[in-house]
Amino acid sequence: MAIALDTFFLKPDATGSLQAQVQELVAEGILSGRFKQGEKLPSSRKLAQHLGVSRITVTLAFTELVANDYLSSRGRSGYFVSDSAPVPPAYTPRPTRGPVKDWGQAIARDFTGGDTPRRPQNWREYQYTFIYGQADPSLFDHTNWRQCALRALGARDFAALANDQYDNDDPLLVEYIARHSLPRRGVIARPEEILITMGAQNALWLTAQVLLSSGRKATVEDPTYYTLRDQLMRTGCDLNMVPIDQDGLPPDRISANTDVIFVTPSHHSPTTVNMPHGRRQALLERAEQIDAVVVEDDYEFEMSFLRAPAPALKSLDSEGRVIYVGSFSKSLFPGLRLGYLVGPEPFIRQARALRASVLRHPPGHIQRTVAYFLSLGHYDAQIRRIAQVLHDRRTELDAAIATNGLTIAGGGLYGGSALWMQAPEQVDMAQVAADLLPKSVLIEPGAPFFAPENRRHNFYRIGYSSIESNRIGPGMALLAEVLNQRAQQ
Repeated sequence: MAIALDTFFLKPDATGSLQAQVQELVAEGILSGRFKQGEKLPSSRKLAQHLGVSRITVTLAFTELVANDYLSSRGRSGYFVSDSAPVPPAYTPRPTRGPVKDWGQAIARDFTGGDTPRRPQNWREYQYTFIYGQADPSLFDHTNWRQCALRALGARDFAALANDQYDNDDPLLVEYIARHSLPRRGVIARPEEILITMGAQNALWLTAQVLLSSGRKATVEDPTYYTLRDQLMRTGCDLNMVPIDQDGLPPDRISANTDVIFVTPSHHSPTTVNMPHGRRQALLERAEQIDAVVVEDDYEFEMSFLRAPAPALKSLDSEGRVIYVGSFSKSLFPGLRLGYLVGPEPFIRQARALRASVLRHPPGHIQRTVAYFLSLGHYDAQIRRIAQVLHDRRTELDAAIATNGLTIAGGGLYGGSALWMQAPEQVDMAQVAADLLPKSVLIEPGAPFFAPENRRHNFYRIGYSSIESNRIGPGMALLAEVLNQRAQQ
């Protein structure tokens, strides 16, 4: 029996080459059970005409499927689904008998909820995307990244790609971080003091799990990164949210029984406050007085285009009590999910063991690709390119803010990719954000950053990492229009 021609169609949003798309069409039909063993496929000529592609594209796709034993070629008779092609399992769902299990009682801990917001999945389809932490594909070095990925896939690097490293990391990546990334922040560390993580969020989770439990106390900035607050609350620790001032976290507000202090001194999240040198020294002195560990999240230091950021807090640490968290998410792309922890060897040893019990290690191919991208100079070139573009966008944003009479609450002294904004006291920015969606404008309400008992609804964050300069002015004008309407209600 021949497979009907009209069962084949190319998806308009499909990615990859046309040959790969044709291969996927056939393989998907076989794996789903729609195409049976022994069934004949349309001729390459007819299928090419039907799909609107060249005949050689279909022929090459069929040849590859034959090599992978999805299809078989029978001389002049054409192509057929192979007799040894994968067959989906046949099963009948078992009927439910009796009462259904109450999973509300079976679940011991609740991980849903929390304050971490969700943005629309189709956010790139919006015209004015003032959201934080997303990459602009036009700024990424696709060509050199692809070359580094192909090099990492080569036979020479097969061990780094394929082996289960258990709890080890790619030595090339660790070496680059130790010799190049950390010295730029004034930090010196040995390989035994560095752990590769699945992004900064994973690094913070590992740190919280190792250092905190019921009966211990953590101090966190208020406002703060909402996911960090959710993570800490789930450890069962006593959580102390300390409001920041114009210089960041006030050391004298940290209680004497604090075990761990979480801080973003070089670029506070989300206000962008830069903690001055004197405050940093005072924070370390307070940590010494109460014998607390300090966790420094240095999440965006590469995005400095107005002035160089202050050296990392860890560079001032002479007692080995600061744990440093770094990330490549803002400088490369967030989907990479690659970061690193730097700390005393006893701590890294425990964090490494915990990571190994959960996910072994970040994928070897990703680590080696990033190592090549960094070591060959592509990373530094990309950082310079992004910094220039962000500088231009920041200029446009500052002008649009002034033109529309909006208020900046956090200045971002050395750059970054977002601004912390403040609306009139009576305005709820969550309502403004909802009003802006039909106008194709995305912003980030600020309320989730604040502790529940100190929630402020009139703050919001404006990101400019993924919006073109010529859209900033019109988008900010729409924002100002809706905000003023809400202010007058």
